Amino acid sequence: MATKRDFYELLGVSKNATAEEIKKAYRQMARKYHPDVNRDDPDAEEKFKEINDAYEVLSDDNKRAAYDRFGHDAFDPTRNAGGFGGGFGGFGDMGGFGDIFDLIFGGASAGRRTRTGPQRGADLEMRLEINFEDAVFGMEKDIELPRVEKCEKCNGSGAEPGSKTKSCPDCHGSGQVRSVQSTPFGRFDTVRPCRRCHGEGKIIENPCSDCRGVGQVRKTRKLQVRIPAGVDSGSRMRIQNEGEQGIRGGPPGDLYIIILVRPHPRLQRDGYNLIVTQSIDFVQAALGTQVEIPLLGGASHTLNVPEGTQPGDIITVRGKGIPHLHSHRQGDLKVIIEVTIPKRLSKRQKELLMVFNDDSEEEKTGKKGLFDKFKDAMG
Repeated sequence: MATKRDFYELLGVSKNATAEEIKKAYRQMARKYHPDVNRDDPDAEEKFKEINDAYEVLSDDNKRAAYDRFGHDAFDPTRNAGGFGGGFGGFGDMGGFGDIFDLIFGGASAGRRTRTGPQRGADLEMRLEINFEDAVFGMEKDIELPRVEKCEKCNGSGAEPGSKTKSCPDCHGSGQVRSVQSTPFGRFDTVRPCRRCHGEGKIIENPCSDCRGVGQVRKTRKLQVRIPAGVDSGSRMRIQNEGEQGIRGGPPGDLYIIILVRPHPRLQRDGYNLIVTQSIDFVQAALGTQVEIPLLGGASHTLNVPEGTQPGDIITVRGKGIPHLHSHRQGDLKVIIEVTIPKRLSKRQKELLMVFNDDSEEEKTGKKGLFDKFKDAMG
């Protein structure tokens, strides 16, 4: 078996090289030996692979530390190290090289305690569908929320009232079991959650009949939530401490409510503006008029349509839109004018339109009067 070259030597850097120096050297070497660039050297592809292997290890702080300490053996699980026989597969419950590396770099160790103390409960999320009008004005809404809560019978202890719990004989109440593992790299002191008590440190002799020793039960809780004025579809509300119950006395999580707003049959929303389409006839468009625009909550607004209004014109009414969230500001009402053209005209209506269409100066002078007559003729 060929001897592997030193990774530092491959990249042409010292063992004290910084991460930036290693990166720079790798780029230079990779360009030099890339098979698509260096076609003259038959060993270019193999050298390129070696350079990549070297950079993969030396660019990672944990892998580099292992390499500095154990050399290539740190990454060869099949290698017989120091006469232990059978390679890494023969070290009892170490579980192979992966466990060894985990022990060295961030796995369970004597200085790292498992999570056996209080833990925060999980966050919950629910969707709430409300009417368009309720989103504009705000509302109070009663909701039902299924979630995990502390068992009332045992007060979260998991034990039947009046019964006792005892210290776990395996971990002596600590919730953790310490063990020493011998490896080719030395002896490692590890700490793991106790399997007998599942890290609780105590054993329940008589489990609670309601929660069966868990200390928690699933219930449906009724809550009253306040929907602020101006919310829109997709708005996300956070209600603190209304999520799942914490573990071992930990605080509860939070509840997140996603708002879904049902569409309005006539009004549309654009940010904090309300948009509505208002139809008028062409006589009203030409002469100007006033129309009542129904608003939310039973209110209305008298809209002044100026003479000469064209189809598609937008008339803006300030302050008649949607309230800004947590603010006294309010959006606008935007009225899109739609001019309707009658499909059928009476003989009298046609005559009046023909007179209006006459180009003579005399008829032009009396146009407004003719429009008044035409409006009367249309009923």
